[in-house]
Amino acid sequence: MSQTFPTLGILGGGQLARMTAYAAFRLGMRVHVMERSAGSPAGQIAHSETIATPDDHEALLAFASRCDVVTLESEFINEEHLHVLEQAGHLLFPRSGSVALIQDKLRQKETLRQAGVPVAPFKGTATMEEAAAFGEAFGYPFVLKSRRGGYDGYGNATIGSPEEIEAGWTRITSGGDRQELYCEAFVRFTRELAVMVTRGRNGETAVYPVVETVQRNHICNFVVAPADIEDPAEVLAIDYARRGVEAIGGIGIFGIELFLTANGDVLVNEMAPRPHNSGHYTIEGCVTSQFENHIRAVMGWPLGSTDLRAPGVAMVNILGDSDGPGGIADYAGPLKNPNAHLHLYGKLDSRRGRKMGHVTVLAQTPEAALQQAIEAEALVSFSGARV
Repeated sequence: MSQTFPTLGILGGGQLARMTAYAAFRLGMRVHVMERSAGSPAGQIAHSETIATPDDHEALLAFASRCDVVTLESEFINEEHLHVLEQAGHLLFPRSGSVALIQDKLRQKETLRQAGVPVAPFKGTATMEEAAAFGEAFGYPFVLKSRRGGYDGYGNATIGSPEEIEAGWTRITSGGDRQELYCEAFVRFTRELAVMVTRGRNGETAVYPVVETVQRNHICNFVVAPADIEDPAEVLAIDYARRGVEAIGGIGIFGIELFLTANGDVLVNEMAPRPHNSGHYTIEGCVTSQFENHIRAVMGWPLGSTDLRAPGVAMVNILGDSDGPGGIADYAGPLKNPNAHLHLYGKLDSRRGRKMGHVTVLAQTPEAALQQAIEAEALVSFSGARV
C-alpha cells in the first residue's frame, strides 16, 4: 500500500469502475482494479489491473493486500467471495452482508417490506404451478424474475396469461433446473423515478435529487433532473430510498429505482449497491458526483454536497446499435454544442444495446437540457456502420 496516497481497490473493471477511478485520481489516490480479462474500461487507466475472478481466493487476497479499501462496481459477486476478504481483515465497503441482501432480489424485497418501505406484491416461486397461483391471486400480467443476476431486462419475463408461464420460465432458466425465481405484481406506473443515496461509515447520509428515468427495451435511455413531480411523491421517494439503504446497513453509494403510480403511490422497484446509471448526470450536474461521494463514504471521509449545479440537467445514454468497433467515427458532431459533455467508456467492441457512453447537458430547464442531450447523442456515430 502507498505510504503517501490511499489506494482504492475496485472489484470489476467496467464503466462504473472507470468513472470511479476518474474521481479517485482527482483526490490523488491510487487505483487498482480486478477484472476477468485485460484491457477493461477501468483497467485501461488504473495504476494496475489484476486479471482474475473473485472465486480465485488467492488472487483476490493478493489484490486486496495492495489496497487500503476495496469496493465493487456490481452486486453480482457472490457473497461468499466477499466474505473471504472480510475474514482476512481487509476493509470492504459495502459489506458482504449488505450486498447479500441486495444480490438476492427476493431477500431484497423482504428486507424492504420489513423496513416499512412499500413494494409491489411478490412471492418466491419454485414451480410453474406456484407462478400460476400467483397469477390467479394478483392478476395478469405479472413479472417473473430471476432472484440473482438480472439486469437491463435480462432475467425477467412479463407473463400475460397462464399459457405464457412455461415459455417465460424456460427463457429465464435457459431450460435448466435452476428455479431461484420469484413473481412480482405488475405495476402500472406513470413515471419511473430514481434516487442516489450515499451513506458513510459513520452513518452520515447524503441524498441526491429525485430524477426521472425513461427506459427503452429495458435499458435506461435518459435521465432528467430534477423529476417533474410534486410533494408528497418527492418526499416519499427520498424517505423510502434513505430507509432502504439504512435497512441493509449500506456504506457507499446506492441507486434506488422507484415507481410513481397514477394515484400518487410511490413503490421501490430495485436497489443497487454501487454507482448507478441514473446517477451519471451528477458528474457535471451536481456539486459532488456520485463517484466522488462513493469514495468519500467508503474511505470514511466527510460527504460532499448533492446540490444541482443548474436548474435542469439531462443525461442520455449512448447505446451500441450493431456489432462492430467501439470507437466513434467523429467527435465534431456530438461536441458541436458547447454545453454537451461527452463520456465514452473505452469499450473496444460495440454491441446492440450495449452502454458505450453518455452525454450530459446542463440548461435553464430540464426540458431544454434533455432536448440538447438528445440532439448531441444523435450525432454520435461509431467507426463501423451504424444501423
